[in-house]
Amino acid sequence: MATHTHLGHIFHIAGTPKVTEAAAALVAIPDGALVLDDGGRIVFCGDRAEIPSDYESGTVHDHRPGFLLPGFVDTHIHFPQTYAGDSYGGGQLLEWLTLCMFPSETKFADPEFAQQAAVEFTNRRISAGTTAAMVFGSAFPHAQDALFTETQKAGLRIVSGRGIQTVGGETAQPLMTSEEDAIRLTREEIEKWHGADTGDVATALLHVAIIPRFSLSVTPETLKNLGELYEEVRDRGVYVHSHLNENNRPGTGEVDSTKETYQVNSYLDTYDGKFLPGSEVGGKSLLGRRTILAHCVHCQDVELERMAETGTSVSHCPISQLFLGSGTMPWKRTVASGVNISVGTDFGGGDEWLIPRVLGDAFKVHITEAGDDGVSMHPAEMLFVGTLGGARALDMEDRFGNFDVGKEADFVVVDPSGTPALDGLLRNAVRAADPDLARDQTLFALLMGIRDTSISEVYVAGRKAKAS
Repeated sequence: MATHTHLGHIFHIAGTPKVTEAAAALVAIPDGALVLDDGGRIVFCGDRAEIPSDYESGTVHDHRPGFLLPGFVDTHIHFPQTYAGDSYGGGQLLEWLTLCMFPSETKFADPEFAQQAAVEFTNRRISAGTTAAMVFGSAFPHAQDALFTETQKAGLRIVSGRGIQTVGGETAQPLMTSEEDAIRLTREEIEKWHGADTGDVATALLHVAIIPRFSLSVTPETLKNLGELYEEVRDRGVYVHSHLNENNRPGTGEVDSTKETYQVNSYLDTYDGKFLPGSEVGGKSLLGRRTILAHCVHCQDVELERMAETGTSVSHCPISQLFLGSGTMPWKRTVASGVNISVGTDFGGGDEWLIPRVLGDAFKVHITEAGDDGVSMHPAEMLFVGTLGGARALDMEDRFGNFDVGKEADFVVVDPSGTPALDGLLRNAVRAADPDLARDQTLFALLMGIRDTSISEVYVAGRKAKAS
C-alpha cells in the first residue's frame, strides 16, 4: 500500500469528547507522524519512532519544526460579503445590513463579478487553512454555481445555499424573490449541487443548505414552505443554516423586532415550526443535527435546551459580535446547556478570515465576562471548537475533525518561520516545569499567534488544496 507520512509537531483532540472534556482528550506529539493511505485516510498518528514497519517505505513529507493541526472548520461565513469586510454603516446589525451589506451583495448580480469573488473567496479559504465551511450563499444562482465550481477545483469542503429573502426594505429588493421562486430556486440548487462531486453525500465534498437569511427577511409562508421542503430532503443529508439572537438592542434590535413581528415567545420558535402568534405551530421544524444557527448571543435557556435536544449546533462568532456591538455569547451558560458549539468568522460582519483569530477573540471576550461568568478558556477547548466541534456541527465528525485512525486526513501545516513574531515566541518563551502546562502554553501561543503567513500547506482528504 502506497503511503504518505507527514512529520511535525502534532496537536489534535482525539475521540468524541464534549467541549468540557477537550482538555482530557488533547493529544500532543512533539515528534509526530501522520501516515495516510493512498485514499487520503489516516492509518497512523503517533510518535515518529513508532511508525509501523509496513509504512516505513512510503513518501515522507518533513514539515519539522512545523506543526500539524486538523483543518479549521468555519461554520458561518458569507460568500456575497467577500469584498464587504470592515464596512462602516454608523450603526449596529440592522443599519449595517441596510446601508452596507444589501448593496454589496447586490453586486453579485453581475456574473463576472460573482466569478471573480468566487475565486477570491476560495483562495482566501486556502490561505486561512479553512478546509470545511458552512457558507451563507448569494441570492443569485449563477454566483452559487461559481462558488461550488471553484470550491470543487480547489478540493475544499463546503456546505452552502443561496440566501433566501422574501421581504425587506428598499436596498434588499434586488435580493428578494417571490414565495414560489424562493422554494423553486432552493430546490434547483439542491438537485444540482448536493453531493454533485461524487454522487454520494457520504463521500462528497459539496453539500447544500437551506438558508433563510433570518426570520425578519422571510414570512411565515416562507418558513412553512421551507419546512415542507426540508421534510422532503432531510433524509438526503441537506443542511439548514441561519442567524439566531444576534442583536438585542431594546425595542428596535433584531431579537425584539423578530418577536414583535411574529408575536412569538422566542426567536428560536420561528425556526422550530412555531411561527404563528403565540408560538402556535404553523409548519415543520427546521432544527436538527444538520442545522447550524449563528451567534446565539441572547438565547433564553429554553432555546438552548431545545437546540441541544434536537442536535442543532451554535456557530459562535465573537469577532463579528464585537464589530457590530452585539454582545458576548455567555460561554458557561451555553456550554452548560449541552448544545454543540462551533465557531465562525462571519466575514464580512467579522473582519478576519482565520479561525485562529476567532479563537483568540473568543478567549478574550469570555475571560472578561462579568463576575462569575468570566472564564479562561483552555487551549484544548479553543482547538475543539475550531476543528472537531465544527465537524460535529456539520454532522461529519465521522469523516474529519481530528487525527483518529480511519478518518479522512484534513489538516494544515503551520510553519512558524513564515510569521517572525510567532516563531520568536515559540522559540524563546518561558514554559512551565509541569509538562502538561508547558504543552498547553505552547498550544495557546500557537493558536493565538497563527496568521495567514504561518499556514504553508492545506490538505483535504490527504490531497493538497490548490489556489487558482
